[in-house]
Amino acid sequence: MRDLVSVDWLAEHSGEGDLVVVDASMAPPGSDEPLPVDGIPGAVRFDIEGAMSRSDETDGLGPVGVHDMLAPHEFERALRAIGIRTGDRVVAYDAAGMFSSARAWWMLRAAGIDAAVLDGGLPAWVAAGHPLAPVAGDLGREGDVTVAWDASAFVDADATAAALATGEAAVLDARSPSRFTGAEPDPREGVRAGHMPGARSLHYAAIAPSGRLLPPEELAARLRDAAGERPIIASCGSGVTAAVLALAATLTGREAAVYDGSWSEWGRRDSGRPVATGAGRPAERETPQPPILLTDSR
Repeated sequence: MRDLVSVDWLAEHSGEGDLVVVDASMAPPGSDEPLPVDGIPGAVRFDIEGAMSRSDETDGLGPVGVHDMLAPHEFERALRAIGIRTGDRVVAYDAAGMFSSARAWWMLRAAGIDAAVLDGGLPAWVAAGHPLAPVAGDLGREGDVTVAWDASAFVDADATAAALATGEAAVLDARSPSRFTGAEPDPREGVRAGHMPGARSLHYAAIAPSGRLLPPEELAARLRDAAGERPIIASCGSGVTAAVLALAATLTGREAAVYDGSWSEWGRRDSGRPVATGAGRPAERETPQPPILLTDSR
């Protein structure tokens, strides 16, 4: 299965026994917008805000990001809880078209599961005249999937800082230009406005206008303009829309990783990480804190 599928492809293959559709919809930060009750028939909820993330938790290594990836054994347990089985192919979509579905795809891909994103998401499904049905909490069966973890899919703050210092990888920020420059305050309490010094802005919506990804040749050009030919580390507010950049990189044959904690971790007032605003002038460094590392299992 390709990493990106169309509504026509999904409609054609819907009902195949090994095909699972997950609704990975989530509200933008600072929004109380409710999740849609109805979605693509047969879809099961992939709860990025809850069971599928280590949201608002801490561990022995210090604060974690808002949507940090679960440890492999925890993710395996969460996938089994919704009924994912060995050999399943998973298509992820969201209610915005292309917002959080790529995060679900990246998580599944990192776990060794055959996964794809539905281009255009739920709006494209509805526009094509297909029916809706209530989204289920699980598939009504016991899952048995085994996670085969790809440790290179996610990087931490230290690896991102090293890339910024050496230039060996390009750090691309998927947030809006106004959040990148610091003109707009961060929607999360206790998080500074601005960006990582040396990062480049590439708004996820610029490569997925109206919820659909640009053609591959245009994606390749946008990525080349932003990153040259270097590997890409994608960042955003909390590691969600960064996966849209990772999807674009994958579709164009480029090496990519997602900075899991993203700005919700780096931009914390107590992170000790430098912040730039506007054209990238670094702000004064906060009081240094111990480095935030990922455990071997993550």
